[in-house]
Amino acid sequence: MTKLAVVTDSTAYIPEDLIEKFNIHVIPLSVVFEETSYQEQIDISTGKFYEKVEEATKLPSTSQPPIGLFIELYETLAKQYDGIISIHLSKEISGTYNTAISAGSMIEEAEIYAFDSGLSCMPQGLFAIVASEMAAEGKSAEEILDYLEKMKAKTYAYFMVDDLKHLQRGGRLTGAQALVGSLLNIKPVLHMPEGAIVPYEKIRTRKKALQKIMAMLEEDIQKKQVLRVVFIHAHDEPEAVKLQQLFQEKHPNIETIISYFGPVIGTHLGKGALGVSWYIE
Repeated sequence: MTKLAVVTDSTAYIPEDLIEKFNIHVIPLSVVFEETSYQEQIDISTGKFYEKVEEATKLPSTSQPPIGLFIELYETLAKQYDGIISIHLSKEISGTYNTAISAGSMIEEAEIYAFDSGLSCMPQGLFAIVASEMAAEGKSAEEILDYLEKMKAKTYAYFMVDDLKHLQRGGRLTGAQALVGSLLNIKPVLHMPEGAIVPYEKIRTRKKALQKIMAMLEEDIQKKQVLRVVFIHAHDEPEAVKLQQLFQEKHPNIETIISYFGPVIGTHLGKGALGVSWYIE
Protein backbone atom coordinates (compact mmCIF):
# COMPACT_ATOMS: atom_id res chain seq x y z
CA MET A 1 0.00 0.00 0.00
CA THR A 2 1.26 3.46 -0.90
CA LYS A 3 1.89 5.58 2.18
CA LEU A 4 0.76 9.18 1.68
CA ALA A 5 1.49 12.34 3.68
CA VAL A 6 -0.75 15.42 3.59
CA VAL A 7 0.73 18.93 3.55
CA THR A 8 -1.06 22.27 3.51
CA ASP A 9 -0.04 25.84 4.21
CA SER A 10 -0.75 27.93 7.29
CA THR A 11 -3.58 29.87 5.63
CA ALA A 12 -5.78 26.78 6.04
CA TYR A 13 -6.05 27.79 9.75
CA ILE A 14 -6.91 24.26 10.83
CA PRO A 15 -7.43 24.12 14.63
CA GLU A 16 -4.40 22.58 16.36
CA ASP A 17 -6.29 19.53 17.65
CA LEU A 18 -7.38 18.65 14.10
CA ILE A 19 -3.83 19.11 12.72
CA GLU A 20 -2.67 16.52 15.26
CA LYS A 21 -5.64 14.21 14.81
CA PHE A 22 -5.24 14.04 11.03
CA ASN A 23 -1.43 14.25 11.02
CA ILE A 24 -1.35 17.23 8.64
CA HIS A 25 1.97 18.99 7.97
CA VAL A 26 1.90 22.78 7.65
CA ILE A 27 4.12 25.21 5.68
CA PRO A 28 3.95 28.77 7.08
CA LEU A 29 3.31 31.97 5.12
CA SER A 30 4.52 35.25 6.64
CA VAL A 31 3.30 38.74 7.50
CA VAL A 32 5.71 41.67 7.28
CA PHE A 33 5.45 44.71 9.58
CA GLU A 34 7.82 47.43 8.33
CA GLU A 35 11.05 45.42 7.87
CA THR A 36 10.26 42.51 10.19
CA SER A 37 8.87 39.24 8.84
CA TYR A 38 6.87 36.86 11.06
CA GLN A 39 5.90 33.31 10.11
CA GLU A 40 2.26 32.99 11.12
CA GLN A 41 1.48 30.65 14.03
CA ILE A 42 5.25 30.27 14.63
CA ASP A 43 6.63 33.78 15.26
CA ILE A 44 3.29 35.51 15.77
CA SER A 45 -0.07 34.35 17.12
CA THR A 46 -3.36 35.50 15.62
CA GLY A 47 -4.21 37.52 18.75
CA LYS A 48 -0.83 39.28 18.77
CA PHE A 49 -1.17 40.00 15.04
CA TYR A 50 -4.48 41.85 15.46
CA GLU A 51 -2.98 43.82 18.38
CA LYS A 52 -0.01 44.84 16.21
CA VAL A 53 -2.32 45.91 13.37
CA GLU A 54 -4.17 48.23 15.79
CA GLU A 55 -0.88 49.83 16.85
CA ALA A 56 0.75 49.97 13.40
CA THR A 57 0.85 53.20 11.39
CA LYS A 58 1.14 51.17 8.19
CA LEU A 59 -0.76 47.97 7.35
CA PRO A 60 1.46 44.87 7.05
CA SER A 61 2.19 43.02 3.82
CA THR A 62 2.30 39.25 3.30
CA SER A 63 4.74 36.83 1.69
CA GLN A 64 4.57 33.23 0.51
CA PRO A 65 6.92 30.54 1.85
CA PRO A 66 10.41 30.38 0.30
CA ILE A 67 10.98 27.31 -1.88
CA GLY A 68 13.61 26.05 0.59
CA LEU A 69 10.94 25.48 3.26
CA PHE A 70 8.99 23.26 0.87
CA ILE A 71 12.08 21.29 -0.17
CA GLU A 72 13.11 20.77 3.46
CA LEU A 73 9.66 19.48 4.49
CA TYR A 74 9.22 17.31 1.38
CA GLU A 75 12.67 15.74 1.86
CA THR A 76 11.92 14.95 5.50
CA LEU A 77 8.54 13.39 4.64
CA ALA A 78 10.01 11.46 1.70
CA LYS A 79 11.99 9.37 4.20
CA GLN A 80 8.72 7.95 5.58
CA TYR A 81 6.18 8.32 2.75
CA ASP A 82 5.89 7.24 -0.90
CA GLY A 83 3.84 10.27 -1.90
CA ILE A 84 2.88 13.73 -0.61
CA ILE A 85 -0.42 15.50 -1.34
CA SER A 86 0.25 19.23 -0.95
CA ILE A 87 -2.91 21.37 -0.74
CA HIS A 88 -2.67 25.15 -1.01
CA LEU A 89 -4.54 28.43 -1.13
CA SER A 90 -5.83 29.65 -4.47
CA LYS A 91 -3.13 30.31 -7.07
CA GLU A 92 -5.15 33.42 -8.01
CA ILE A 93 -4.25 35.12 -4.71
CA SER A 94 -0.80 33.64 -3.92
CA GLY A 95 2.20 32.03 -5.59
CA THR A 96 2.35 29.32 -2.89
CA TYR A 97 0.82 26.59 -5.08
CA ASN A 98 3.30 27.26 -7.89
CA THR A 99 6.19 27.17 -5.41
CA ALA A 100 4.93 23.77 -4.21
CA ILE A 101 5.03 22.51 -7.82
CA SER A 102 8.57 23.84 -8.32
CA ALA A 103 9.79 22.29 -5.06
CA GLY A 104 8.07 19.00 -5.89
CA SER A 105 9.94 18.75 -9.19
CA MET A 106 13.21 18.73 -7.23
CA ILE A 107 12.27 15.76 -5.01
CA GLU A 108 13.12 12.30 -6.33
CA GLU A 109 12.46 10.11 -3.29
CA ALA A 110 8.67 10.63 -3.25
CA GLU A 111 5.94 11.68 -5.68
CA ILE A 112 4.58 15.18 -4.93
CA TYR A 113 0.96 15.96 -5.87
CA ALA A 114 0.21 19.70 -5.59
CA PHE A 115 -3.47 20.67 -5.38
CA ASP A 116 -4.90 24.17 -5.85
CA SER A 117 -7.86 24.43 -3.46
CA GLY A 118 -9.16 27.52 -5.30
CA LEU A 119 -9.96 28.83 -1.80
CA SER A 120 -8.21 29.64 1.46
CA CYS A 121 -8.76 29.43 5.23
CA MET A 122 -10.65 26.50 6.70
CA PRO A 123 -12.41 25.57 3.42
CA GLN A 124 -8.87 24.79 2.21
CA GLY A 125 -8.33 22.99 5.52
CA LEU A 126 -11.33 20.75 4.81
CA PHE A 127 -9.58 19.48 1.66
CA ALA A 128 -6.55 18.56 3.79
CA ILE A 129 -8.73 16.77 6.38
CA VAL A 130 -10.59 14.78 3.70
CA ALA A 131 -7.29 13.89 1.96
CA SER A 132 -5.92 12.65 5.29
CA GLU A 133 -9.05 10.58 6.00
CA MET A 134 -8.85 8.98 2.55
CA ALA A 135 -5.10 8.32 2.86
CA ALA A 136 -5.76 6.54 6.18
CA GLU A 137 -8.33 4.36 4.38
CA GLY A 138 -5.63 3.30 1.92
CA LYS A 139 -6.94 5.30 -1.06
CA SER A 140 -4.41 6.09 -3.81
CA ALA A 141 -3.20 9.63 -4.58
CA GLU A 142 -5.17 9.55 -7.85
CA GLU A 143 -8.39 8.58 -6.05
CA ILE A 144 -7.87 11.33 -3.47
CA LEU A 145 -7.12 14.04 -6.06
CA ASP A 146 -10.12 12.96 -8.13
CA TYR A 147 -12.38 13.23 -5.06
CA LEU A 148 -10.90 16.64 -4.11
CA GLU A 149 -11.63 17.98 -7.61
CA LYS A 150 -15.26 16.88 -7.26
CA MET A 151 -15.42 18.29 -3.73
CA LYS A 152 -14.05 21.62 -5.02
CA ALA A 153 -17.06 21.97 -7.32
CA LYS A 154 -19.38 21.42 -4.35
CA THR A 155 -17.65 23.56 -1.71
CA TYR A 156 -19.21 26.92 -0.90
CA ALA A 157 -17.51 29.73 1.01
CA TYR A 158 -19.00 33.17 1.60
CA PHE A 159 -17.61 35.92 3.78
CA MET A 160 -18.10 39.56 4.63
CA VAL A 161 -15.65 42.22 5.73
CA ASP A 162 -16.13 45.25 7.94
CA ASP A 163 -13.74 47.50 6.05
CA LEU A 164 -12.98 47.13 2.32
CA LYS A 165 -9.71 49.13 2.47
CA HIS A 166 -7.66 46.03 3.35
CA LEU A 167 -8.84 44.15 0.25
CA GLN A 168 -8.37 47.22 -1.93
CA ARG A 169 -4.85 47.95 -0.65
CA GLY A 170 -3.77 44.35 -1.12
CA GLY A 171 -5.00 44.41 -4.71
CA ARG A 172 -7.61 41.76 -3.93
CA LEU A 173 -10.53 44.08 -4.74
CA THR A 174 -10.53 47.01 -7.19
CA GLY A 175 -10.39 50.60 -5.93
CA ALA A 176 -13.74 51.48 -7.53
CA GLN A 177 -15.46 48.58 -5.74
CA ALA A 178 -13.91 49.60 -2.42
CA LEU A 179 -14.87 53.26 -2.83
CA VAL A 180 -18.48 52.50 -3.71
CA GLY A 181 -18.68 50.09 -0.79
CA SER A 182 -17.36 52.51 1.81
CA LEU A 183 -19.45 55.46 0.57
CA LEU A 184 -22.68 53.50 0.86
CA ASN A 185 -21.63 51.59 3.97
CA ILE A 186 -21.99 48.43 1.90
CA LYS A 187 -21.15 45.10 3.52
CA PRO A 188 -20.67 42.99 0.42
CA VAL A 189 -20.97 39.23 0.61
CA LEU A 190 -17.80 37.98 -1.10
CA HIS A 191 -16.88 34.60 -2.58
CA MET A 192 -14.18 32.95 -4.73
CA PRO A 193 -15.91 31.19 -7.65
CA GLU A 194 -12.78 31.06 -9.86
CA GLY A 195 -10.21 31.31 -7.07
CA ALA A 196 -10.25 35.14 -6.95
CA ILE A 197 -12.16 37.26 -4.43
CA VAL A 198 -15.22 38.90 -6.02
CA PRO A 199 -18.44 40.41 -4.64
CA TYR A 200 -21.38 38.01 -4.63
CA GLU A 201 -24.00 40.52 -3.53
CA LYS A 202 -23.94 44.07 -2.17
CA ILE A 203 -25.83 44.36 1.11
CA ARG A 204 -26.30 47.43 3.29
CA THR A 205 -25.74 46.06 6.79
CA ARG A 206 -23.61 43.45 8.52
CA LYS A 207 -26.66 41.75 10.00
CA LYS A 208 -28.34 41.39 6.60
CA ALA A 209 -25.11 40.13 5.00
CA LEU A 210 -24.91 37.35 7.60
CA GLN A 211 -28.60 36.55 7.19
CA LYS A 212 -28.05 36.20 3.44
CA ILE A 213 -25.16 33.74 3.91
CA MET A 214 -27.10 31.64 6.43
CA ALA A 215 -30.16 31.62 4.14
CA MET A 216 -28.01 30.20 1.30
CA LEU A 217 -26.74 27.49 3.65
CA GLU A 218 -30.29 26.62 4.73
CA GLU A 219 -31.36 26.42 1.10
CA ASP A 220 -28.63 23.86 0.39
CA ILE A 221 -29.57 21.83 3.48
CA GLN A 222 -33.17 21.57 2.26
CA LYS A 223 -32.09 20.25 -1.16
CA LYS A 224 -28.86 18.33 -0.54
CA GLN A 225 -26.76 16.53 2.03
CA VAL A 226 -24.50 19.15 3.62
CA LEU A 227 -21.30 17.80 5.19
CA ARG A 228 -19.33 19.87 7.72
CA VAL A 229 -20.07 23.57 8.18
CA VAL A 230 -17.29 25.96 9.18
CA PHE A 231 -17.75 29.32 10.92
CA ILE A 232 -14.73 31.60 10.49
CA HIS A 233 -13.98 34.81 12.40
CA ALA A 234 -11.37 37.56 12.40
CA HIS A 235 -10.55 37.82 16.12
CA ASP A 236 -14.20 37.64 17.20
CA GLU A 237 -14.74 34.08 18.36
CA PRO A 238 -17.92 34.84 20.38
CA GLU A 239 -19.75 35.89 17.21
CA ALA A 240 -18.69 32.73 15.36
CA VAL A 241 -19.72 30.57 18.34
CA LYS A 242 -23.10 32.32 18.48
CA LEU A 243 -23.67 31.51 14.79
CA GLN A 244 -22.55 27.93 15.37
CA GLN A 245 -24.91 27.45 18.33
CA LEU A 246 -27.92 28.85 16.45
CA PHE A 247 -27.10 26.54 13.56
CA GLN A 248 -26.63 23.47 15.78
CA GLU A 249 -29.99 23.99 17.45
CA LYS A 250 -31.63 23.55 14.03
CA HIS A 251 -29.22 20.94 12.64
CA PRO A 252 -27.68 18.90 15.48
CA ASN A 253 -26.57 16.12 13.11
CA ILE A 254 -24.35 18.27 10.87
CA GLU A 255 -20.73 18.52 12.04
CA THR A 256 -19.51 22.08 12.63
CA ILE A 257 -16.04 23.58 13.10
CA ILE A 258 -14.95 27.00 14.37
CA SER A 259 -11.93 28.49 12.61
CA TYR A 260 -10.39 31.94 12.18
CA PHE A 261 -8.81 34.34 9.72
CA GLY A 262 -5.18 34.29 10.82
CA PRO A 263 -2.47 36.89 10.15
CA VAL A 264 -1.92 36.45 6.40
CA ILE A 265 -5.59 36.40 5.37
CA GLY A 266 -6.46 38.82 8.21
CA THR A 267 -4.09 41.33 6.58
CA HIS A 268 -6.36 41.35 3.52
CA LEU A 269 -9.74 41.09 5.24
CA GLY A 270 -9.24 43.10 8.43
CA LYS A 271 -10.69 42.63 11.91
CA GLY A 272 -14.40 41.87 12.14
CA ALA A 273 -14.61 39.72 9.00
CA LEU A 274 -16.84 36.65 9.22
CA GLY A 275 -17.17 33.67 6.92
CA VAL A 276 -19.26 30.51 6.55
CA SER A 277 -18.29 27.53 4.41
CA TRP A 278 -19.76 24.10 3.72
CA TYR A 279 -19.56 21.28 1.21
CA ILE A 280 -22.18 18.92 -0.09
CA GLU A 281 -22.07 15.22 -0.89
